[in-house]
Amino acid sequence: MNDIHNGGLDLNLLPVFETLVRVRNVSRAAEELDMSQSTVSHALKRLRAFFGDPLFLKTGAGMQPTPRALELLAPVRAVMETVRGELLVREGFDPASARRSFGLCLTDMGELIFLPRLIKALRRAAPGCTLRTLQAPVQQIGALLDSGAADLALGSLHSVPEGLFQQQLFTRSFVTIVNRGNRAIGETLAREQFFAMEHIVVSLSGRTEDAYDNVIDAGAGPRRRIYLTTPHFLTVPMIIEQNPELIATVPRELATKFARYRSIRMVETPVAVPPFGIRQFWHPRYQHDAANAWLRTLVKETFDADLE
Repeated sequence: MNDIHNGGLDLNLLPVFETLVRVRNVSRAAEELDMSQSTVSHALKRLRAFFGDPLFLKTGAGMQPTPRALELLAPVRAVMETVRGELLVREGFDPASARRSFGLCLTDMGELIFLPRLIKALRRAAPGCTLRTLQAPVQQIGALLDSGAADLALGSLHSVPEGLFQQQLFTRSFVTIVNRGNRAIGETLAREQFFAMEHIVVSLSGRTEDAYDNVIDAGAGPRRRIYLTTPHFLTVPMIIEQNPELIATVPRELATKFARYRSIRMVETPVAVPPFGIRQFWHPRYQHDAANAWLRTLVKETFDADLE
C-alpha cells in the first residue's frame, strides 16, 4: 500500500498499532506483519509522537496499552475494516504471492487430527503464508475472531458466541477407549458396565455439561460416573494407561491414533451417540475479507477432498 497521509497521520501505521494492541510485543508484531523489529519500533515512535501519548507501557506481562490506546482501538479498527472490506477486497487475494500469517483457534485434538492436512494444503497454495494456532476458552473465541487475532475457529464448539458465521465441514462418530490390560473388559463393553465404570470427559470450559460427549448424559437414562473433566484430549490415553479403571468416549479418528499406544484399545460405545459436526466459524466483519474468504474455501476444499 502506498503511503496515505491525513493531517500528518500515515495510515500505514494503523496495522502496526492494531497488532501491538493485540499481541503486546514488538518482536511478535514484527513477525506477524512481516516487518523488522526496528521498523515496528520506528512506527511506534511515530504513533506516540502523533497522538502525544506513550500508547504502550512495558510491564512484566508485556506491553500494556494505555487508556488512550484503548480509546483509539475501536476507531482504528473501523478505519481498517473499511479499507479491508470496501477497498482491498476488490483487489482479491493472490495466495501465490501473499505473505501473511493466518490464525486458527484449535483444540489439541484439532492440532493432531486436522492441522497436518491444512499445513500441506496451505504450503501448496500459498507458500509465503504461515499459520499460528491459539487455544482459548469458548467464551473468548468471539473476541479473538472479532479482533483478527484469529481468522477462523475450527471444531465442534458448544455455547458458540452469538453472531458468528459458521459452515459445517464434516461429521464424526464416537467410540470408547479402554486400557488394554483391563481384563474386566472383553471385546465388547456392556451397557451396564459402561455406566458402572468411571469416565474421563473433555470440556473446554471445565464444566461437564459442556463436554464433547455430553449427549450421552442428556437423556432420561442413567448418567455416567465422571471421575475427571479435562480440557485436553491428548492427555487422556496417558491417564488411562496409568489408571486402567478409567475409560473415555472420544471421536473415532482420535481413538484410532490413541490405539497406537500399546496399552490402549477402542471398543464400540454401547449407547447410541449421534455424530457430532466439525465446523469452521468466523466473524461477520470478515465475511467479505478476501484473505479470510480464501482461507475458508481452502479449509472446506481440504476436508471435502479428505472425505471423498
